[in-house]
Amino acid sequence: MELLQTIAAVRNYVAAARQRGLSIGLVPTMGYLHEGHLSLARAARQQNDVVIMSIFVNPTQFGPNEDFARYPRDLERDRELAAGAGVDAVFAPAVEEMYPAGYATYVQVEGLTEVLCGASRPGHFRGVTTVVSKLFNIVQPDRAYFGQKDYQQALVIKRMVRDLNFPIEIITIPTVREADGLALSSRNKYLTPEQRRSALSLHRALNLGSDLIKAGEREAAAVRRAMEKEITAWPETRIDYVAISDADTLKPLEKIGGRVLLALAVWVGNTRLIDNVVLEVND
Repeated sequence: MELLQTIAAVRNYVAAARQRGLSIGLVPTMGYLHEGHLSLARAARQQNDVVIMSIFVNPTQFGPNEDFARYPRDLERDRELAAGAGVDAVFAPAVEEMYPAGYATYVQVEGLTEVLCGASRPGHFRGVTTVVSKLFNIVQPDRAYFGQKDYQQALVIKRMVRDLNFPIEIITIPTVREADGLALSSRNKYLTPEQRRSALSLHRALNLGSDLIKAGEREAAAVRRAMEKEITAWPETRIDYVAISDADTLKPLEKIGGRVLLALAVWVGNTRLIDNVVLEVND
């Protein structure tokens, strides 16, 4: 597996692959890989001739009081895991390579980015869409792979691809969970053992909300109250949001029906975790 650290090196690598008529899959990550990332890489391996994974902790998607400086990084570990999942090349640029002095251009998707995580993390999605658009321009893949755990992010990127005419297929892969239901996240390493137990409140709240809807509850407010009660019963939890939304537009629902997104963000201690589930409600 090759390690590429400059944009020029990636373009040369891609050009050689294209000359051979090979298809390319891109797996964008911020590193500190876990089984969720590796599931994206394995999907890309099945569907493309060449798999490129980016490992870049993107400063423009972090707010001033967020965890950019302490976000976990371990490139050597990541390279071993990526190679084991069938990745052909890792693109791991320095910040200065992606954002040279005087950088002043950003990509913004409106509408989908002001709600849910966008409400409490202003500027976050502008950073995401900017770096992903740069990666798309650098790699020019046929397909790119994202996880459903970051449902809003995937939806925003799909809108960007549509609106800016990127000739790229966006593939969303189901959330990978621990045996007890906790969604895998690089930030899980921040949790103490007690906080790790409290983090299960996210998955339990989603299961509770899903069960209520499947049992016939159609008042979003009632489902949301039950989910919030489940979360706050656990130590060191603080709710950012619990949302019941249209899965395509992210608009909040009062009456539950159609494709429904149950999404939440919860602080467990000093760690912010997200999770979601999508339901089809057709009655």
